[in-house]
Amino acid sequence: MPNPSGPPKNNDNDAELIRSINDGRQELFFELVRRYEKSLYNFGLRMCGNPSDAEDMVQDTFLNVFRYLKGFRYETKFKNWLYRVATSACLKKKRRSKFAPERELSLDEFLPADESAVSKEVPSWASQPLTQVLDEELGGIIRNALLELPEKYRLVIVLRDVEGFSTQEAAEILDLTPSNIKVRLHRARLFLREALRAYYET
Repeated sequence: MPNPSGPPKNNDNDAELIRSINDGRQELFFELVRRYEKSLYNFGLRMCGNPSDAEDMVQDTFLNVFRYLKGFRYETKFKNWLYRVATSACLKKKRRSKFAPERELSLDEFLPADESAVSKEVPSWASQPLTQVLDEELGGIIRNALLELPEKYRLVIVLRDVEGFSTQEAAEILDLTPSNIKVRLHRARLFLREALRAYYET
């Protein structure tokens, strides 16, 4: 069980706020919402591709956070726990959404049969934070390519390259091993490079 009165075991800037909320100052929950609602909305938009679904996902996430905040364990960063809740809400929302595709695409339909024949060099857009690229001419193409990725790959590349989580943090959020995160990230980047090949070759 969590120990709300004990000191946090990391440098989480949210720990003091969460402790105050759990000690009875529930009005401070709105400060937690203010800190993260915009980034969660952007995460939902990149995952769901639809503003209405993204808004619903944010609402569901904060409702679940409010409900289960007493169970937050201070040995992990709150942001990591928050995105784990958001990921669950996003996947549930996506499966219920009228905008969800009838069939999820397989990455194998787009990647070369022999991945080893493809250069492992990270494409130029992936060597910089995607948040910089998303506002440029390439942004629309990348957003569409992200939405074509199967969700298990899209989650990894959005968490790592857009949200800036480390491999270890992404593994914690998605309940995967770091090696699985690395494999999925590599394959997702390969897919996006193939999707953007025509843009770069013009």
